[in-house]
Amino acid sequence: MNKAGLIEKIASEAAVTKKQAEDMIETLVATIVAELKAGNEVTITGFGTFMAKTRHARGGVNPQRPSERIQIPQVTVAKFKTGKTLKDALKGR
Repeated sequence: MNKAGLIEKIASEAAVTKKQAEDMIETLVATIVAELKAGNEVTITGFGTFMAKTRHARGGVNPQRPSERIQIPQVTVAKFKTGKTLKDALKGR
């Protein structure tokens, strides 16, 4: 399912217009991104937790020239930890 499909599903299930559903999705994503940029976690009970983690700088090997060593810089990445309700639903419980 892509974003357009999700918008259609939310619009029909929540009895709102597609524009309202799209605004809801955009607001949710923008809020999660803003909170992660601020260093906070976003927890949706039963679904999961979004968090920002720092991947430390490290040395690596250039895959095009294996004899060449490169330095990989520190980067902040998004992580997602599933909640119990979602885990159980996927396991079929």
